[in-house]
Amino acid sequence: MTGRERFLNAISHKKVDRAVFDLYGSPQTMIDTPKIIEEIKNLLNISGGYNGPGFIDERILEKLNIDTRMTGGMPSPTNEALYKYIDYTDKYSVDVWGIGYGPANGHYEAIKRPLKDMPLDEIKKFPFPKASDIDKNIFEQYRTHAKNLYENTNYAVIAQHPCFGVFELGCWMFGFDDFLYRLAGEPETVHWFFNKILEYQKDVIKLYYGAIGEYINCTTSGDDFGTQRGLFMSVKMFDELVLPYMKERIRYTKTFTDAYFQHHTCGSVFRLIPSLIKCGVDIINPIQPNAFEMEPERLKAEYGNQMSFWGGIDTQDLLVNGSPKQVGEEVERILSIFGTDGGYILSPAHCIQEDVPPENVIAIYLH
Repeated sequence: MTGRERFLNAISHKKVDRAVFDLYGSPQTMIDTPKIIEEIKNLLNISGGYNGPGFIDERILEKLNIDTRMTGGMPSPTNEALYKYIDYTDKYSVDVWGIGYGPANGHYEAIKRPLKDMPLDEIKKFPFPKASDIDKNIFEQYRTHAKNLYENTNYAVIAQHPCFGVFELGCWMFGFDDFLYRLAGEPETVHWFFNKILEYQKDVIKLYYGAIGEYINCTTSGDDFGTQRGLFMSVKMFDELVLPYMKERIRYTKTFTDAYFQHHTCGSVFRLIPSLIKCGVDIINPIQPNAFEMEPERLKAEYGNQMSFWGGIDTQDLLVNGSPKQVGEEVERILSIFGTDGGYILSPAHCIQEDVPPENVIAIYLH
């Protein structure tokens, strides 16, 4: 089987000759530091120049028999009106949504929330970005890359998501504490905001999937709905406030492409899976196995016939502290649960960070 055939068979719950292998095939299964890339290259006896997308080396993916390749990106519009509106000092780096980033606790994090404590009448005056301000040349570049992968390789072509999710943008623009309060106390503000973000999403979707939709096998989205121990909100609140907007985003996306739709949400989201299925999600990522109620056995037994699963190799403890032998044993255990009748893509539960030994990354695929 080719990688593409293996992927498509697995997602349609048909038998495959082996598990689908993914690394660097989605925004949530990347390697976050060039240092680990170089260490993996050394362990795989890859020398010489550099070859590949981002800072991954294509030869790594070939040596590990990876079946997926990532394409597309998240295009960013200009937003000149924003920079006349905000009054941040030079210590902030500000994105097109007005979120200010700066050093905090040893990291570079969001530390300025443009809509925090703002009343709805003022929120309506905020200069939100517009898809019409995106440089249209970027979509032709995306199209060229996706077409080349689709026509000249046998890999499954996975599109990055072109826009943020409604809930995560709310948390980032208002701040988590403020936005979670508004979910409970100001639903009219939440609905106005989500409608505004959906309008932007659909404008971007039309441009993005209009360019690459015919050349992809799967596309992604990301919006974290869970903590380690439970949901950010009740299922009832999700169904009332988030589901209508997410469902419409996915429906609209699927008018431009036949690709499967993968959604990434960290945390304990077992109880939300029926709602995600109603939204049109075909594949859930990442399967965070140490989170509450996210045991692979539970997921497979309850929803193994209704959706596919992507991830499951723990990045919080196992890949950081385990040995290659322990990683290999866990991979075999996960495959024994998920890999019996398709419906599974093998990958780390999230992006590989600098605390993961390179030997453990290799052990996922060459154990």
